Amino acid sequence: MNRLFYIGASIAAVVILMATFAPLIATHDVTVQDLANRFASPSADHWFGTDSLGRDVFSRVVYGARVSLQVSISVVAFSAVVGILIGSVAGFYGGWVDRFLSGYVFNVFLAFPGLLLAIALAAFIDERKVLAYVIGEGGADAILGLFSPGLFKMLLALCAIGWVGYARVMRGQVLKVREYDFVQAAKALGASNMRILFTHIMPNSIQPLIVQASLGMAGTVLSEASLSFLGLGIPPPAPSWGTMIEEARNYFANYPHTLFFPGAAIALTVLAFNFIGDGLREYLDPKQRTR
Repeated sequence: MNRLFYIGASIAAVVILMATFAPLIATHDVTVQDLANRFASPSADHWFGTDSLGRDVFSRVVYGARVSLQVSISVVAFSAVVGILIGSVAGFYGGWVDRFLSGYVFNVFLAFPGLLLAIALAAFIDERKVLAYVIGEGGADAILGLFSPGLFKMLLALCAIGWVGYARVMRGQVLKVREYDFVQAAKALGASNMRILFTHIMPNSIQPLIVQASLGMAGTVLSEASLSFLGLGIPPPAPSWGTMIEEARNYFANYPHTLFFPGAAIALTVLAFNFIGDGLREYLDPKQRTR
C-alpha cells in the first residue's frame, strides 16, 4: 500500500467515527437557534462558529457526516450488488442476453448524464407511489417510516443510476474469467451454470469492483451534497453538508466560516475515498505494485 492510502484511510476512519458517535461529539443541539449569536466567529464555545440562525456549525458538520455516510454506504452497497448480478449474467450467458443488457439497457442509462438523471428522478419521483405499486400501501408506509423525510427518495434516485458502472466492469471481468482453464475444467466435469458462475467466476472477478466501490463512495458523497444543495435531499432543519453550503453561499463574503467548514468536510471525505481507491487499485493489480 502506498502512503496516500494510509492518509485516506485515516481521514475516512475519522469521518466514520465522527458519524457513529455524533451525539457524543457534537457540542450543541443541531436544531437549536440562537438569533442573538448569529454569524459568531470560531471560538472556544463554538469551534466552527455559528450560521445565519445561530446554530453551531461544528455540531452540524458532525451530524452531516452521518447523513453523507448513510447515503453513500447504502447506495454503493445496493448498486454494487445489483451491478454484479446483472453484469455477471450478461457476461456469462452472452448471446441475446448480453446484447439486450449491454447493448440496450446499459446504453439507455449511460445516454443520460448521471447527476442530471438523479436530479430529475429526485425532483419528480413519488417514492410512496413507487413502493405502494411494488409492495402495497401498508408496506410502503412501513418502509418510509424507517427513513428520514427525503432520504429514501434520494437513495432511490442515486441507486437507479449507480448500478450501471458496476455492471459494465463486472461484465468485462466475467467475459475474461469464463475463458480460464479452471472454468473450462468445471464445465467439463459437469458443474451447473449457477455453480460455475457463483463459485468459480464471480469470486475471481470481484477485485476491480472493490476499487470501484471505494471510488463510488467519493462520487456518492458529492452527489448527495449536490442534491441537498439543490433542495432535493433531506429537508431542513436536518443537517446536511450540501444544505449547509446552500444556506451559507449568500453570506460567504462576510462570514466565510459558514461555508468553509462544510466545504472542507466534503473535500476531505472525497479525497480520502479517492486515496483509498488508488491504493487498492495499486495493491490489487500486480503490474502497478512497487517493488
